Amino acid sequence: MNKFERINAALHSKEVDRIPVNLWMHFSAYDQNPRLLAEKQVDYARKYDFDFIKLAPFGLYSVEDWGVEIEYFNKVNQPPLATKYAIEKPQDWATIEVLPAIFGTYGKQLQLAQHVAKLSKGEIPFVQTIFSPLTTAYKLGGNRLLLDIKEHPEYVRQALEVITETTINFVKANIEAGVSGFFFATQLATTDLVTEFEYQRFGVPYDLEVIKSYNRQTFFNIAHIHGENNLFDIIEKYPVNCLNWHDRWTSPSLAEARKRTNKCLLGGIQEAPYFDVHHQITKKSLLVDGSVNEVELHVQEAIQEVNGKGLILGPGCVADQEVSEKNIYAVRKASVLTGQSIQSA
Repeated sequence: MNKFERINAALHSKEVDRIPVNLWMHFSAYDQNPRLLAEKQVDYARKYDFDFIKLAPFGLYSVEDWGVEIEYFNKVNQPPLATKYAIEKPQDWATIEVLPAIFGTYGKQLQLAQHVAKLSKGEIPFVQTIFSPLTTAYKLGGNRLLLDIKEHPEYVRQALEVITETTINFVKANIEAGVSGFFFATQLATTDLVTEFEYQRFGVPYDLEVIKSYNRQTFFNIAHIHGENNLFDIIEKYPVNCLNWHDRWTSPSLAEARKRTNKCLLGGIQEAPYFDVHHQITKKSLLVDGSVNEVELHVQEAIQEVNGKGLILGPGCVADQEVSEKNIYAVRKASVLTGQSIQSA
């Protein structure tokens, strides 16, 4: 199987020659240069024979063009930080305007997709990272958003319409660039930030408008649900064919999710720290501090939870940039051996 065939088979819960895998991460030392970032991402995927590339634009790319002030560090494991939000009072939501996809920070991320398309030469699927409109609004205004949803919903809706149209502009340009699909990330589908009712009103309609702008044109479309206490029951019904969340440290588990949906599940590898009973960190990350044997067993457990069907191995969110090379190879080895043993059972 080539990588496109392997991913497509996993998306349709068909047999694969090995379980497809990717350990995506940010490349914060390089992510302000789209050409250099593209080279790093393609080289990383080729070195470890990953089955797809998740493009890794920095997490604030969707708001800089609207005035969020950002500090850049260009260092490993030190992503850019917002130093000043663009929305400081309710009326500010009405000032943002629809943006094209070809200029500014959006334009750089489009260049990233274009460069990856050239470098990958049609040999590996790649998906662009986009954020739900409500997530982008949260990056624009921080907790101001959560207050204005309650007190000034008309302003928030106006802004969400603008963000949605801008996101769709970006989506269309990325389809022209040759992406295989989109990694649609929502960081607000959690009751830690909004109620289910609020997400139904301010999240779902705009999410669906974005997703429906591409889901019939691209074959590999992932919904990423970020955070604990997630609204999995809502997001699992979205018209995407793959779901990703922190399955190792928040519910549902892979096994539980398989009982609830037939969609492809992307996960199984814990990217977050491990804590002891005293809430002290015992491992920064299994991929960083774990032994090869621990990593292999971890991967085998994930594959066995769903009997190797409809699964793509990956982290619940970005992997630590200091991941151990021996453990990357351990993941790859386990994905092959465990997958083969399940297929032959």
